[in-house]
Amino acid sequence: MLVIDPKEVKTSVLHSYLLGAVAPRPIAFSSTIDKDGNPNLAPFSFFNVFSANPPIVIFSPAKSGRTGLNKNTFENIKEVPEVVINMVSYDIVQQMSLASTEYPKGVNEFTKAGFTPVASFNVKPFRVKESPVQLECKVKQVIELGNEGGAGNLIVCEVVLMHISEHVLDENKQIDPNKIDLVARLGGNWYSRTNGKSLFEVGKPLQNLGIGVDSIPDYIRSSNVLTGNNLGQLGNIEKLPSTDEIVQYKNSGAINEAFEVYGRNLEKLENHLHHLAKGLLENGKVQEAWKVLLSVNH
Repeated sequence: MLVIDPKEVKTSVLHSYLLGAVAPRPIAFSSTIDKDGNPNLAPFSFFNVFSANPPIVIFSPAKSGRTGLNKNTFENIKEVPEVVINMVSYDIVQQMSLASTEYPKGVNEFTKAGFTPVASFNVKPFRVKESPVQLECKVKQVIELGNEGGAGNLIVCEVVLMHISEHVLDENKQIDPNKIDLVARLGGNWYSRTNGKSLFEVGKPLQNLGIGVDSIPDYIRSSNVLTGNNLGQLGNIEKLPSTDEIVQYKNSGAINEAFEVYGRNLEKLENHLHHLAKGLLENGKVQEAWKVLLSVNH
């Protein structure tokens, strides 16, 4: 493996590796205002949510790696400790990118990027009308991490009001990931889009205690067909199917052909069954996959 010692490479090189590795990252499209009332709008991908009670988000407008100077966003927050974080959907990603241009202080990125400023309810900075979700925030703390170029400045924000477009909600008034169609940053010029085939679900092992990969029989765990993800799915069930369930499934005709064709060759039979199970797992049919895998011994 390539080994990188942060002390032995240029900041720009380390920055590139970090952005390529820690990805995708959500984007805080941050609207601020200076003491004279001049608005500023800029995106930052060093950003996430860290608490729901109180509702806390943190983003970091790092010092310029070229000049070592602070971003206008950071300077504005020191003057007026408020910010609106606008979430970035695919529909506005090109305009958002344009707003990241390092225009001189005082230039209005709302105008430059073609966004519509909307008055906030509880803070001074404007919201981006075109954004599907807007978070009005009060800045609770600023943590400066260094004095050199590339050093981050953590802006700890408390969300005091959320605005969510009705167009991104499902029938239960929850945010639909397909409708909101968010984008995220990777390294270089790359972005990702949380929509369509990019979306998938993984059941959370919160209520049930999964048996764990270590409880999977060796002949299954050492499979050349099943992947680590497949084993994770198999280990995330509370208990194995019973003998009766396995026999009933085996006698149902679902896998009769496999035993008729490969019954005299255990290695080929197991390989075929593992492929069948893999297909079931990829369709979320974990219990059926277990019955297929265990049928060879019943």
